Amino acid sequence: MSSTFKLPKINLFQRVSLFVVPGILTLTTTLISCSVDTPKAENKTTGFTTKVVRMGYQSAGDIVRLKGVVEKRLQPLGVTVEWAQFAAGPQLMEAMNVGRVDIGSVGETPPIFAQAAGTSLVYVASNKPGTGEGSGIVVQNNSPIRTLADLKGQKIVFQKGSASHYLLIKALEEAGLKYSDVQAISMPPTEARGAFIQGKIDAWVTWDPHLALAQKIGKARVLRNASGIATQGGYYMAARKFATENPELVKLVLEEINNVGKWAEQNPEEVVKLTAPHLKLEKDILTTMVKRRTYGLRPITPEIMTGQQKIADLFAQEKVIPKRIDVQEAMLTTEQYAAITPTTISQK
Repeated sequence: MSSTFKLPKINLFQRVSLFVVPGILTLTTTLISCSVDTPKAENKTTGFTTKVVRMGYQSAGDIVRLKGVVEKRLQPLGVTVEWAQFAAGPQLMEAMNVGRVDIGSVGETPPIFAQAAGTSLVYVASNKPGTGEGSGIVVQNNSPIRTLADLKGQKIVFQKGSASHYLLIKALEEAGLKYSDVQAISMPPTEARGAFIQGKIDAWVTWDPHLALAQKIGKARVLRNASGIATQGGYYMAARKFATENPELVKLVLEEINNVGKWAEQNPEEVVKLTAPHLKLEKDILTTMVKRRTYGLRPITPEIMTGQQKIADLFAQEKVIPKRIDVQEAMLTTEQYAAITPTTISQK
């Protein structure tokens, strides 16, 4: 292992601050290109308070964007769609916090950090939970780290505030270790992936497609995947003002997202073909990634949010967020959920 590669340490006891990581050129460029000021004049023919929906997606790609279904649905209503790509969920949440994203998909953890940082957001739909195989803690194939217990004292790289953050804490707990027993280092997955493949990182917590790439190219050994741990499922989040002022618009967007999810579940090979030009990955890596993903949406329910509250409480207990938060404060009313939730979304 190279002795010249030094990773920046993070102080997890600082005030929570979600930030856009410097050096991510694609992220910076995208944010600059986003329209900052959404028109507020009400569209008299639809009742919408906006003529532009700004949607965020992560570097893993988004088949909803690639299919172009939201644009087709909203164009006749005089509403356009702008897309912005982000390295991970925390960066997307920060963009929503500063008013550059209206709606976007993230894992279970980023909304908790965003709420703790004071972001005015709401849960609008839940992604169907996966098996956990698409996320994991990986080490070099020849690493002396053989078990989770061997992580004690080690430098572990992950994206702070992401689903990997939660996976790491729960996996350490499983091994009888505390979060303070390891050296936690925050790094966006797009940067960490190259460092890991070059053999400069001992342990890395990440998700697909980065995980699938590390397994194929970097010969990574999975120490523990997220099976039985991080299976809460992610969420579609929206800026509260956008969601409450445009319920019918949110409903149309969610309906198209769910329709694409149903299509993807029935056509995995077509998903591989669709994403290949965008992700520029080999077919076998994409096939692995698609098989490990789940698609489609679930409505927000008390049961789902109870699970989310447990995750938030764990972060407060481990002092990675400054105080306990109440996830219900980031929820809409029953009537508001009825107004934005398409009838086509299954409770299962």
